[in-house]
Amino acid sequence: MSVVLDIKKVSRTFHQGGRDIHVLREVSLSLKAGEIIGLLGQSGAGKSTLLQIAGLLEKPDSGEVVVKATATTTLDDDKRTAIRLNNLGFVYQFHHLLPEFSALENVTIPQRIAGVGKAQAKEHATELLVGLGLAERLEHLPSQLSGGEQQRVAIGRALANKPDILLADEPTGNLDEATADRVMASLLDVIHNQKVGAIIATHNLELASKMDRCFQLKDGHLIKV
Repeated sequence: MSVVLDIKKVSRTFHQGGRDIHVLREVSLSLKAGEIIGLLGQSGAGKSTLLQIAGLLEKPDSGEVVVKATATTTLDDDKRTAIRLNNLGFVYQFHHLLPEFSALENVTIPQRIAGVGKAQAKEHATELLVGLGLAERLEHLPSQLSGGEQQRVAIGRALANKPDILLADEPTGNLDEATADRVMASLLDVIHNQKVGAIIATHNLELASKMDRCFQLKDGHLIKV
């Protein structure tokens, strides 16, 4: 399998209260197409920072992030934005759905922004949501959906533009245990079906055990577990 994301010796330091906090210390990680990596670590360990850097939402102090063989840290904002749009999908702890649009529209909109025709975008959005168990909820607004359903719509939206890489930051952290299990099962299933490379940050050891490889962030270092 080809490498879709290569994080090379990435470091990030924050300056707070007159001291330096070394969140990431020369962290390296390669992600292959179709592979799912679990990212563990206590709150504040740097999981979100690493995902922000991997997703080109933040730049490291040093090191390189290579997406589909393209080095990105020196690219201008327009080129980084284009890579995010075409190659990356994001799922967060909170769904961040557009409240005035239906589930189907929330998954259609990213495709329309990327230039996909209306009919094709609607067809693909429907396929994704049906695959996520939401066939009866396509026309519902986010406020009419349960927390688990909202998060599954968010997963569909993240995968709408057929990204090579999915980055998920505590995607079930805001859900009860039973709902979290169902949402994670849906997430892993659709990732495998679409052969997307994914990094999923979680506190849940049981969920992490279902992934292909797992790493823990501790004291700025990435440790295989």
